[in-house]
Amino acid sequence: MTKKLFFTTKFAFFLPIASLLFFGCESPTNKDEAVAKKKTNIIFILADDLGYGDLGFLGQQYIETPNIDRLAKEGMFFTDFYSGSTVCAPSRSSFLTGLHTGHTPIRGNSEVQPEGQFPMPDSVMTVGKAMQQAGYVTGAFGKWGLGFIGSTGEPVNQGFDEFFGYNCQRYAHRYYPAYLWHNDQKIDLPGNDWTTTGDYAPDIIQEKTLEFIDQNAEKPFFLFMPIVTPHAELAAPDDELMAKYKKMFPNEEPYVGGKGADYGPDMRIPGYQSQPYPHATFAAMVERIDRYVGEVIDKLEENGLSDNTLIIFSSDNGAHREGGADPEFFDSNGQFRGFKRDLYEGGVRAPMIAWWPNKIKAGTTTGHVAAFWDLLPTFAEVAGAKISSVIDGISFYPTLVGEGEQQEHEYLYWEFHEQGGKQAVRQGNWKAVKLEVFKSDQPILELYDLSKDPGETNNIANEFPEKAQELQSLMSSSHIQNPIFSFYRSEKESSEE
Repeated sequence: MTKKLFFTTKFAFFLPIASLLFFGCESPTNKDEAVAKKKTNIIFILADDLGYGDLGFLGQQYIETPNIDRLAKEGMFFTDFYSGSTVCAPSRSSFLTGLHTGHTPIRGNSEVQPEGQFPMPDSVMTVGKAMQQAGYVTGAFGKWGLGFIGSTGEPVNQGFDEFFGYNCQRYAHRYYPAYLWHNDQKIDLPGNDWTTTGDYAPDIIQEKTLEFIDQNAEKPFFLFMPIVTPHAELAAPDDELMAKYKKMFPNEEPYVGGKGADYGPDMRIPGYQSQPYPHATFAAMVERIDRYVGEVIDKLEENGLSDNTLIIFSSDNGAHREGGADPEFFDSNGQFRGFKRDLYEGGVRAPMIAWWPNKIKAGTTTGHVAAFWDLLPTFAEVAGAKISSVIDGISFYPTLVGEGEQQEHEYLYWEFHEQGGKQAVRQGNWKAVKLEVFKSDQPILELYDLSKDPGETNNIANEFPEKAQELQSLMSSSHIQNPIFSFYRSEKESSEE
């Protein structure tokens, strides 16, 4: 099947749930600043491939993250929070739509040449659209990956007034790109031309992010910060952070990239450059995220906004092992099994902190089980947007403020469209993982009790066959067919006819 850049009517067949989505949002009655300031600003900071164990307050032994640790100390940490998927695009799609990967429109990293990914439909409700309807200025700064300029999936068609960064996640493999995008305008970076490395793109994106806060300090705003780091390639400016970690790791084994990996006339954009200091560079990239978080907090305080701003910090999936990254050395997945592209806990359980001064009790921890698709209804409740139909997400606002009754999920569901097809369900402390879904006539079903075995080392499917079968049935019922991202063998055969 030929994949087209623009979203077509074919999606009407796989998104019946989308027709149920209707957000009735309270629109501003006037432009009075006093009214506008009563609304809470919302910032979602999303690291890229940051592992559960990469943060200081969670036991990281090498990398310092004082600002993120501060968020945890002054806010609430969710021990059982999950990303939308185990790779970039479907994880972001799940966040934006409030739908898990059995329902959300983008379920895999589907590339479009020469630049961009398969676009999200503009017919589905998103966080950005809900926030706009609630009277918020909306901005996204970082990596998009859900539709190129001119397609239905570009940020302006998904509820964002301003976008700056990488539209294409394939181009975001490179930290010294020749250009970035500001809405539909290509912004050349004079220090870079794919052969030279003068302008570090994440720093430039961060400057624009801080400008957005300044420019909208008098208005309620929703800021989505899909930071690119520490996704491969491994690259960081040769500054005091690099010097600090080079000193910590003096005897590095270099990472050597393959053909076209290094900047120069033969460079391939999807590759990862060689890196003589892989451990030092990864550590510097993670601490750079922490620096960005600190700058956001400082900017809020500078504008008198910190007491009226909710910050959520998380990661889009588990730690990666690409481009010289070494998550085993850093213990990036902590006690959990698996990494990026796994549906074990190490691939989908994500660090999550909520910071909201005078609203969230400082230094609290919750075991409430939540996921990316819960962010839309939570943000909508904070913003005063009324959700009048069913989505997969459940607002965890009661948990944040310690008031009201917190609704719980019956279960969480994921599906992954690479490596033979994978599915997973968490129901209470039970976790089922299914492998080789479309690769084998006999898929592998594993069952774990997370209360006794958080590392998923003891498969007990044979001991509890009824529970294993129950969770397998939930997997089947949670999936709605998507002709672009076919999953079961019968769907793939049908799409090829």
